[in-house]
Amino acid sequence: MKPVREWTRLWRLAALIAGLVLAVPAGLRAEVEESAAAEDSAAEEGGGESDAEHGKHSSRLSDERIPLQTETMPERPKLLLELGNPYLGTGRIKRGVELPTGAVWQPTLILFGTLRSALQTFHDGDSERTEWANRLDLFGNLQLSGTERLVVGFRNLDRNGRFTSYVFEPDLDDPFVDELNSDIQALYFEGDFGEIFPRLDPEDVGRKDIGFSIGRQPLFFQEGMLLNDSIDGIGITRNTLLPKNTSNFRVTFFLGLDNIDRTNVEDESASLFAVLTSTDLRRSTVDADLAYVSGDALTGDQVALGVSAVQRLGKTNTSFRLLGSVATGEETPFATDGILLFSEVSWTPPYGHDLFYFTTFWAFDEYSAAAAGPASGGPLGRAGITYAAVGLGSFGAPLSSRARDVAGGAVGYQKFIGSEARRQVIAELGVRLGTATEVADEAAVSLRYQAAYGRRVVLVLDAFAGTRESLVEGVGDEGVWGGRVEFRLKF
Repeated sequence: MKPVREWTRLWRLAALIAGLVLAVPAGLRAEVEESAAAEDSAAEEGGGESDAEHGKHSSRLSDERIPLQTETMPERPKLLLELGNPYLGTGRIKRGVELPTGAVWQPTLILFGTLRSALQTFHDGDSERTEWANRLDLFGNLQLSGTERLVVGFRNLDRNGRFTSYVFEPDLDDPFVDELNSDIQALYFEGDFGEIFPRLDPEDVGRKDIGFSIGRQPLFFQEGMLLNDSIDGIGITRNTLLPKNTSNFRVTFFLGLDNIDRTNVEDESASLFAVLTSTDLRRSTVDADLAYVSGDALTGDQVALGVSAVQRLGKTNTSFRLLGSVATGEETPFATDGILLFSEVSWTPPYGHDLFYFTTFWAFDEYSAAAAGPASGGPLGRAGITYAAVGLGSFGAPLSSRARDVAGGAVGYQKFIGSEARRQVIAELGVRLGTATEVADEAAVSLRYQAAYGRRVVLVLDAFAGTRESLVEGVGDEGVWGGRVEFRLKF
């Protein structure tokens, strides 16, 4: 009987409240509404004083519904192919497909890429090469959900470091280089175990959010100084771990089985295992990575590791890296012993977007990356545009990116032109000083101009000039220079 009495009391209380509300005389309500209308009219005739008195200050949010203002927003660029829900579009999302596991997939297929074409000349001592080189990067992305996707990638105009081009100098019997191909450069599936099988953890409170990837996939760790290659393999990632005094910890285990390039050359005998971690601390992000590469008797086995810290010191951006490689057997051109110290400092002047940067490095013996693709250059490519490979044709870096018995760095300034920052100029000075008798000293100055036109076209102009010490007694230093004009079409 007690529950019946409780419900009776609640019902009587609700009826009392309703009666008090309904008991307000209709005339009183009309008087209140009339008074409010009169105050609004007086505010309109008498200026802004009444607005402030009655809570209608100019800073008050309006009650009027204002639709999303899209007139000033740029239109979404069209893709080569788009099937399913519009990529970064608006509107109603199509009904998805529920899998037996409980996951809901909403397939969206997009096709996009970049076409690069350049006329370039490179003078390196006694040799000179002038060419028209081309490269096409084409990708298909089948987005199944927020965490699952299938990616396929092609580079149809180059392979193994050779690009479809026409060589003007030197004179060749057949100046046209044809590298047209349909080789697959990337083909991998990535997803999250917990999202594919949500019924295993309906409340999403367990530790089943484990990411994975399988297939031919690009790896880029330690800014490409440890791993910079597309490798056939399997990766397992555990994210959002929270050790003490950290905001996030991520660890990835990767097993590479094929398509491994070492010092820009494919090693068909190689396999790779890597443990890759990243930790977010209060003031810094620390990455600690370890990779083991096994080869045959000619290429050798090697262990490579990298530790880095990226942070802001005051108003200055900084990164510091320690990398090392150890040949577990005899040293070979692919497996070497060496240590590389690397630092980068950058600063943006007040009231602008320009960037001043300064990089330094010091290599003891010879450090070599665990894996580096054909067009990726050497470990010192991160030091600046004077060291970086352009990844197109036979145009080499003004200064060598090899990390062998050398110390040096680069200082540069990036200037943005115009209020929309669609144009920029980079001026850089790079210096390499050999710390062994067989390593030459080098220095070069590089200039780069980049400008965007419309929504898809980018113009790049590069020029450099430098000098290289001759290691032959009685022979003077060699001059190096070059220039290039590149058009990039993004679609």
